[in-house]
Amino acid sequence: MELQGLVRYLDEYLDIGGFADRSNNGLQIEGRSEVNRIGFAVDACQEAFDKAAAAKVDMLIVHHGLFWSEPLMVTGYHKRRLERALLSGFSVYGAHLPLDAHPVVGNNVEMTRMLGLQAIGGFDNHQGRDIGIVAKAESPLPLAELQRRLSAALGAPAAIWPFRQQVQVVGVMSGSARSALANAIAAGLDGLVCGEMDHMTYNTAKDAGFGVVLGGHFLTETLGLKALARHLEREKGLDTVWIDAPTGL
Repeated sequence: MELQGLVRYLDEYLDIGGFADRSNNGLQIEGRSEVNRIGFAVDACQEAFDKAAAAKVDMLIVHHGLFWSEPLMVTGYHKRRLERALLSGFSVYGAHLPLDAHPVVGNNVEMTRMLGLQAIGGFDNHQGRDIGIVAKAESPLPLAELQRRLSAALGAPAAIWPFRQQVQVVGVMSGSARSALANAIAAGLDGLVCGEMDHMTYNTAKDAGFGVVLGGHFLTETLGLKALARHLEREKGLDTVWIDAPTGL
């Protein structure tokens, strides 16, 4: 597939221009003019770039891209990353908040499906766009059951802050949800299923009697990329490969 045609398709399908985001989403490095094989990785890091080059991809789609609000000088580790992509000839495409919030292949909608919950709304509005999903179980269930379901879906043990034992309406947010915790509590939710929190949010959740299940930042943000890969295989007939560069976080 022609590169620019694929970029136009991704920009429209993911609504790249519809989000105010610190990430400079979209095509970040322009590579070969034809794309037949696409790699998918959570982070635009050296390990992912080296593995993408070895896999002979024509494009690498990442959740955490190379370029954010402030420019980086092309020196040191940043130079080495760019050098690997440019010399290998693959394009780099970033999709941060647009992939978190996408209604079909997004991280949060995928996690909601895997938990067996029904999406009933959104929360954590970011400049006019809800990033998180409000999801509901058919009936109240133990928070530990959501922990079990998330662990099974991700293939790794999820952690739990069991400050509420029974939940029915929860927020779902991949990656870091520390800034969303207060919004979830204020919205009257029973709990939150997310990637990670931080030290300061622990006592906020505890004092609010709020249940939290944590699946890890990296693992919860593999979901949308893998769903997007399946979509592009099905709709565009492209070959895809998962580029695994886990952080353990």
